[in-house]
This record gives sequence, structure tokens and C-alpha cells, in this order.
Amino acid sequence: MKERDFPLIFERSAPGRRAHGLPEADVPEVPLGSLVPTEAQRKTPPALPEVSELEVVRHFTLLAHRNFSVDQGFIPLGSCTMKYNPKLHEEVARYEGFSRLHPYTPEERAQGALRLMVELGEELQELTGMDAVTFQPAAGAQGELVGLLMIRAYFAQRGEERTKVIVPDSAHGTNPASASMAGYQVVTIPSDGRGNMDLRKLEAALGPEVAAVMLTNPNTFGLFEEHVDRIAELAHAHGAQMYLDGANLNAMLGITRPGDQGFDAMHTNLHKTFSTPHGGGGPGACALLVKRHLEPFLPLPVVRRVGDRYALDWNRPHSIGRVRAFYGNFGNLVRAYAYLRTLGAEGLRAVAEHAVLHANYLRVRLAPFYEIPYSRICKHEFVLSGVRQKRRSGVTAQDIAKRLLDYGFYAPTVYFPLIVEEALMVEPTETESLQVLDAFAEAMIAIDRESQENPEVLKTAPHTTPVRRLDEVRAARYPDLRWRPESRRCMG
Repeated sequence: MKERDFPLIFERSAPGRRAHGLPEADVPEVPLGSLVPTEAQRKTPPALPEVSELEVVRHFTLLAHRNFSVDQGFIPLGSCTMKYNPKLHEEVARYEGFSRLHPYTPEERAQGALRLMVELGEELQELTGMDAVTFQPAAGAQGELVGLLMIRAYFAQRGEERTKVIVPDSAHGTNPASASMAGYQVVTIPSDGRGNMDLRKLEAALGPEVAAVMLTNPNTFGLFEEHVDRIAELAHAHGAQMYLDGANLNAMLGITRPGDQGFDAMHTNLHKTFSTPHGGGGPGACALLVKRHLEPFLPLPVVRRVGDRYALDWNRPHSIGRVRAFYGNFGNLVRAYAYLRTLGAEGLRAVAEHAVLHANYLRVRLAPFYEIPYSRICKHEFVLSGVRQKRRSGVTAQDIAKRLLDYGFYAPTVYFPLIVEEALMVEPTETESLQVLDAFAEAMIAIDRESQENPEVLKTAPHTTPVRRLDEVRAARYPDLRWRPESRRCMG
């Protein structure tokens, strides 16, 4: 066995070892050739490991522990909102009536699921100030695309051909990609000295050819657009629609509503604000919300209440059509519904208040040690810069992030937003305690001290993780994703 912290599954293998035993067949065996054509049959057996059930369990349990999860520790991954997912909501999502519901179940036998979607939509409309909703988009990026296709259909019905979408340089990176996929030319507006969209540049870019202004708010600096009402006023004066990338509503819940700020369409990720698993923990889920004038263009089908029953409405002549095979990632809709019903109005406002408090607490604690591009009150996240450390000793944001792993913390988002040199984007979320926030701050302060006294320890980090620093350029250009045994016979 090779020296390693634990063996590969092939290295656990021994000839003849099995994970299960089956009784002798009591029916005649069917010849393989009658099931699989000869030309499709293997000439030699596959080189698979021969292991017991216990060895399989131990192997994958050890493998799982090599990964980092929010159940193990703090993940300050900016823009991602990796907050704790309450286990109660996991239990609700596993109710048999939800988890075993087939996508083709007739409406009359899926009334509970349809009711849940209608009520979840109504609660989100109340929270956001919007008038209609669909859960069909798989996640935020598809929500953006669907929203822009609806805006395109809206202008087409009016006989207007608009060709441009305005996006600030502080937007999420998917915004210009979605606009381009929807067939629009992207116009980028730079940020001003306070991290807002530059109003003078916006006014100069607006015109009858602009279909929409896409705004991420709070933006990727973690800052609330101070002139959002003026931006909406200018856009609407030129007939353009306002689209909000509301991927994260953690800073808004119960405090302000996008619909009241002048937005015509928006998406929010249920797998961020509404505490459902995402990333390695499960699929995303998106709510796309619109104002009344865009409702006719919602994708098919629309879930609606009909008297005391619930139905899928396919009779919508102005719809942009169907955008995916089935109706959203339903398990995450259940989790989001449970989250809303558990917290209620006061609890949701407390989520926003604590998320903003935690981010500003860390921002102020770390300000003496790291550059902060825009020194004003942030919302649910904030951006640090490692430019001071880089100029002093050649330590990069990536080095800082790698070293954090040795302190037991997941790394923040690095090099985003792209317009901040050596960016470190930190989002503490509302679920972490003061003790965790202080421990993270002390680790970041210690890393700054190491960058002055022993920068090499950062440049070679991490030192305590199962996998040390990789050649990331080589890994990207020459990925080796398959382990091949040295011989077909797996030796124990």
C-alpha cells in the first residue's frame, strides 16, 4: 500500500472479497446473449475493486471528511451565502408526500404541492413588493435569462425593437452573460467613488434602444445603491425596464422591498437567502418575480389558485413558453416554505439585521490590517483587498485564502469583484456566533502578521489539509480525472 493518509478504494481490494451475498437462483437463468447483443458485450471483466460492505462504508465516510461543509465550520464565501441549513427543514422536505411525488402526478393528486408553491409565491411577493412569480428557473443565472426573455417578449408585443441592456461593472458576472444570451448588446457602466453606478455615465448611455437596466443590489462590493430610486426614474423615463439581480436578499428582508424601489422584474435564489442547500449540498432553486405588466409572459405552466383548488395554467398565449422539463427543484421550495413559516415577519427582519451587523463588525475589525476599497457601511457582505500584503511581501489574495484553511476556516471568495485588485469577498451570514466571527478576525489578523514576519508560510499554504497546494494552471489545462490501475488485477 502506498503511503497516504488513507488508501484508494482499489488499494482496499482483495480478490474474491464481496460486499453482499445472494441466494442461489430459483428460476432458470436467462442467457446474457439474449439480453445484450454480442457486439455490445465486454471481452474482459471491468477492473473494479473487490471490497466488503464495511470497507465501502469506511472509504466513503473518510472521503466525505476530506471535504469542508458548513456543518463543520465557517464558510465566509462572499456572494454565495453559505449559511447553515436548519435540519428541521430537511426533515420537512423528506416528508413522503413531497419527496416521493412524481413529476407527472396528476394535478388532482398533487394539491398539497401546488398549494405550497402558490403560498410560497404569495409570501415572496409580499416580501419583495412584486405581483407574480415562477419557480421554473433552475437557479439565478437561468432566472436572469428568463426575465430578459420576458422583457424581450413585452417589447415585441408593443412593437418596439430594443437592442441594449445596461449593466454596472459591480454586477454579478452572470448579468452580462445572460443579456448576451438573450440577444442584447451589453453596455457597461463604471462605478463612482462611493461604489455606486455612475449616474452621469448612466444618463449618457440611456436611450430608446435600451431594453433594461440590470442592477445587482446590494452590489458586489456589498454596498446598497444609494441612488436606486433615481436610476429607476431615469430608466423608466426612457421606457426601459428595471431588472434586479436579487440573488441574495439577506440585507433586505423586512426592511425594504425591490418592488417599492422601482424594479419591474427580479430573481432571488432560494438556496441563498431562504436557507436551502446549494453547492455541494444540493441543487439551486430560483424565484423569478415580476410586476403586473410582465405577468402575461411568464413561462408555462403557471401555478394558480382556482377557487379552493390549485392548477397548472397552460392557457397563456403570450407566454415565452416552457423553460425546463419540470417545475423547479421542488425539494428546495419545500425547505424555503418551511424557513419562511418558521421565522415569520419578525424573524425574517432579524435575519437581515444580523447579517448586516455581522458583516460590518468584521469589516471594522479588519480595516486596520487590510485595504477596504469603499469605506462605508456595507450590507450582508464586504470586500477586502490584499494589495497591501502583496506590495509589502509579495503575498497574494490567493495565498491569504490558502493559509486560512490551516486555521480551520473556508476561504472567502478571491479575485471577485474583478474591479478590485487582490479582492477578498467576505460574507459572514446571520447564522454565525460572535465567537466564530472573532475567531475568523483573529485568524485574518494573524495571517497579516505572518505576511510580514514569514511570508513564505503563506506562499506555500495550506500545510494541514489532506491535499496541499496544487498547480492550478496545470490542473485547469491538463485535468486528470480518472485513476487507472496499474494492472487489471487489483491486489490487496
